[in-house]
Amino acid sequence: MKEIRNAFTRRHFLTAISGIGGIMLFKPLRSFAIDETDPRIVAIVNKTIAIDTHNHIDVPLKKEELPGPEVALKEEMKKSGLSAICMTFAVDYQKLTYEGEAYERFMNGLDAMDKMLESNQIKRAYNLSDLKKAHKAGTPIVIQSVEGGHFLEGKIERLGIAYQRGLRQLGLLHDNDASVPLGDIYTNPPKFNGLSDFGKEVVKECNRLGILIDLTHCSDAAINDALKLSSKPMVVSHTSLNTQLGQNPSMAKMMMPRLISQEQAKIVANAGGLIGVWRHLTDSPVAYAQNIKAMVDVVGVNHVCLGTDTKLTPAYRSPNANQNRQNNNNNQSKRFGERTNEIWESQHSGYFYTVVEELLKLGLTEPEIIKIGGANFCKVFDEVTKGH
Repeated sequence: MKEIRNAFTRRHFLTAISGIGGIMLFKPLRSFAIDETDPRIVAIVNKTIAIDTHNHIDVPLKKEELPGPEVALKEEMKKSGLSAICMTFAVDYQKLTYEGEAYERFMNGLDAMDKMLESNQIKRAYNLSDLKKAHKAGTPIVIQSVEGGHFLEGKIERLGIAYQRGLRQLGLLHDNDASVPLGDIYTNPPKFNGLSDFGKEVVKECNRLGILIDLTHCSDAAINDALKLSSKPMVVSHTSLNTQLGQNPSMAKMMMPRLISQEQAKIVANAGGLIGVWRHLTDSPVAYAQNIKAMVDVVGVNHVCLGTDTKLTPAYRSPNANQNRQNNNNNQSKRFGERTNEIWESQHSGYFYTVVEELLKLGLTEPEIIKIGGANFCKVFDEVTKGH
């Protein structure tokens, strides 16, 4: 397993996954038209507070690049059928070189997101009431997330600052260790046999503040440490069962450390947690729906949600980064499968419309799809944020 883990860098991973391939509440563009003769899809989309629990919205992280290009987040959310996203970003894609840099990137990212939300007339949700009000009004909304506790740099008080800035979901770990690590990353050799002492402190402080913890990128031992410590339910926002390997053996081999076993999935569910099913290792909407169904069969319909690990908006690539890619302003330069509304070649409608259609074909009922689409996440989000 070490050979597999060490053989692929983050860049290799991103390059590899790039090749994987009614009357509506929000009127779609012509290219995203759905079959309006099937009222079931329309009814379910309209009833569901549909949430992608892990959607990357790229923003500049350097002060001199703020606020970044204009993006049509609201338009893309309307096309997707999603009511809300857990809007996330990470600060460790490029190497952190000095003390304080992770925090600077984090605050710059939040500043950029403030401007982007303002220009799109979108608010952040701080609790379930905010989600319900936005859904009733037909207005998209976001839950602020960050992937990795790198910005903390060992300073627990920064969680309170982040909370005041709107953070309501924290991915404890990401691809690289923080300067003060929080625990074992699932693609790296273990160092702590679970969470570090600081990671355990962060779990307790998130519980106190009312921040939902995302356990993706955590080793099984780190997940189990967090589950034992936490007084609140948690989510693994983007993974799939390690029995659902798709049609590409080399991709499946590389992805294996990032997938969850049936046994571990049950441990998360038995602790009241949720598991988000991502789009990786699926070459069609049918395959994606089958992966969701497989997770439901293992942990039950009350413990499954959606977490695509895609982008609703174009990728942002720093003009100063040493990458052989076109400037971020060229919206046509996107990897296949990267954008939420264009994941699969056979996708003919926005993301959630597509999911609903395929889950119906598999025999899932309207109440089951509503739970998977967002009701399960709303329940957990409410438990974590209520009273804060």
